[in-house]
Amino acid sequence: MGTGRARQREKSTVTDNGIHIRWMIRRDMPEVMRAERASFEYSWTEDDFLRCLRQRNCIGMVVEQGDRIGGFMIYELHKTRLHLLNFAVHPSVRRTGLGKLMVGKLVYKMTSHRRQKITLAVRERNLAAQMFFRAHGFQATRMLQNYYEDSGEDAYQMELMAPPYDPFDGFGVIAPVNRIAQYEES
Repeated sequence: MGTGRARQREKSTVTDNGIHIRWMIRRDMPEVMRAERASFEYSWTEDDFLRCLRQRNCIGMVVEQGDRIGGFMIYELHKTRLHLLNFAVHPSVRRTGLGKLMVGKLVYKMTSHRRQKITLAVRERNLAAQMFFRAHGFQATRMLQNYYEDSGEDAYQMELMAPPYDPFDGFGVIAPVNRIAQYEES
């Protein structure tokens, strides 16, 4: 017998071919670390991930197919934007649509919580990432000089702006307001 109050769960993205996007949990770390090390010359350590994920405004998500994690993303929630901190798809499953699904999930999060944009920084030498995000609508907005402490390398700040909000779109129902975001600092 229920209490009359249903537990609200995070909407997960599941496709016809069994690909699933869900919150990152502790037991995902070995596979997340494999994807991280295979993807980046200067990779995060497990402590870097844990330190980041302990912050109240930081979210980690993984994309899995069957019982294998193919990629992950870490982003911060701010009042008016999402800031993507880390994003990787394991090289063995790149160009299979996993990255596109994760970007789609971010866009859903941005629009459903009425944030205006998604921001990220990408290394100047990481042409593949620049082209990937550009293909998904992101635009380089400025150069960040000496952005990376590990190499002194510059980065491009890239942004994706939310489409204009229409309160009468979708059966004329006004979407719920994210009251937590109203009190977060940008």
